[in-house]
Amino acid sequence: MPTVSRKGEAMPSSPIRKLVPFAENAERAGKKVFYLNIGQPDIHTPEVAQRAIKEADVPVLAYSHSAGFASLRAGLSEYYHSKNLRVTSEEIIVTTGGSEALLFTFGSAMDEGDEVIIPEPFYANYNGFATASGVKVIPVESNIENGFALPPVSAFEAAITPKTKGIMICNPGNPTGYLYSKEELNQLKAIVLKHDLFLIADEVYREFTYDGADHYSILGIEGLEEHAIVVDSFSKRYSMCGARIGCLVSKNRHFMATAMKFAQARLSPPTYAQIASEAALKTPQSYFDTVNTEYVERRNVLVDGLNSIDGVFCPKPKGAFYAVAAFPVESAEHFAEWLLSEFDHNGKTLMMAPAAGFYAKPELGRQQARLAYVLNVEDLKECIEIVRHALQVYPGTIK
Repeated sequence: MPTVSRKGEAMPSSPIRKLVPFAENAERAGKKVFYLNIGQPDIHTPEVAQRAIKEADVPVLAYSHSAGFASLRAGLSEYYHSKNLRVTSEEIIVTTGGSEALLFTFGSAMDEGDEVIIPEPFYANYNGFATASGVKVIPVESNIENGFALPPVSAFEAAITPKTKGIMICNPGNPTGYLYSKEELNQLKAIVLKHDLFLIADEVYREFTYDGADHYSILGIEGLEEHAIVVDSFSKRYSMCGARIGCLVSKNRHFMATAMKFAQARLSPPTYAQIASEAALKTPQSYFDTVNTEYVERRNVLVDGLNSIDGVFCPKPKGAFYAVAAFPVESAEHFAEWLLSEFDHNGKTLMMAPAAGFYAKPELGRQQARLAYVLNVEDLKECIEIVRHALQVYPGTIK
């Protein structure tokens, strides 16, 4: 019998979807399941994007340019200019989601066996993309006690080896919601310039910052022009996760020319999704203002509610729409399974993502879980009561 690849065997399972069979069984048993495990917003996709698809007249569904529609790249350039980021169309490659942009980044910047340093916890699929590319993730630990702030410079310095090719961050962060300050980004700038590394930033949650905090892009930091690589996406910004359109942005011409070879190998991004994405760029600022106001209310309900439960600690994130909470249990994964398989409160339960899957070191995050505040306020209030009652009867609750 033929065997599968060692690379395939090494590919990690998604902690975000790992408990789906338990949720499906719970629903078959008649329970209402609230899904806080995945960042699928319930916010409506902008009408202008939906209308563009309905009205599109495409007699031949042909390949586009491998870098994406010229008009879409021009629109993205204008978008970045509106954020005071001087990005040209030639510095953008449209990709099939931010995921493909990450794969292009690893393939273009790193060889098999090279290393990338990432503060943990981090978006679990980074591990998968790295494994698929033969790249080794070197984690540096951030802590829930200080809200997952940037680890000290000494931790990054200690992690650098001759095989290190870059440092990667998510800003604002998934799973933590942490928003890096300008000072923290300048600390990273000093490290990558000192060691001649790439600085890769996943900035897909750029629009979602709260409490008056500003987002600082690495594209706007002087001196990083040859080092900065940004991964971006339409999925969360415009609530268009199913469109699968993202982009790769860098001023490093050699890097972009290399990434273009990967883009040409897959021919082109999807046509209808590009049509919708180009239209989405015309979404008025009022849409984001309304969405951000909603997310702030949801965040406050979730985080304040969790912190009102005995033994639970959840730092308040300043961006994205995720929070990581520590629970008074030995295993948050077992607790999450138990919530779905053994518990309900008035016929309802919830699904969350055990945080251990967002850490590279297996001993970390065992008592933590990520919750996405992508449901309406009333549903989130019900979720808080579900957790409160569950911890009172869960056999593994630490008193």
